[in-house]
Amino acid sequence: QVQLVESGGGLVQPGGSLRLSCAASGLIYTMGWYRQPPGKQRELVAVITRGGTINYVDSVKGRFTISRDNAKNTVYLQMNSLKPEDTAVYYCLATRLGLDYWGQGTQVTVSS
Repeated sequence: QVQLVESGGGLVQPGGSLRLSCAASGLIYTMGWYRQPPGKQRELVAVITRGGTINYVDSVKGRFTISRDNAKNTVYLQMNSLKPEDTAVYYCLATRLGLDYWGQGTQVTVSS
């Protein structure tokens, strides 16, 4: 069983920045972030493998940066130039031995 602890969400004005963190309780292969905007389905934001291969959804390229610290089993999502359409609950994902584990979600609200 893998436990995930997320932090870093909140309210920010358009153009602002936030940094999300997700710490896992054990060795993880792929880690990433998904988000679920109000009234919409959950969607991929960014994922990173243990070896450092990264994939972003097109809408965040150039604005968001995913990174990880393998020694701490922690993944980060630096979000810059935030837009109102980035408002969503952000969920951490960790994959280990073919199983997916999800964090509890953290709210990100972009509003003036």
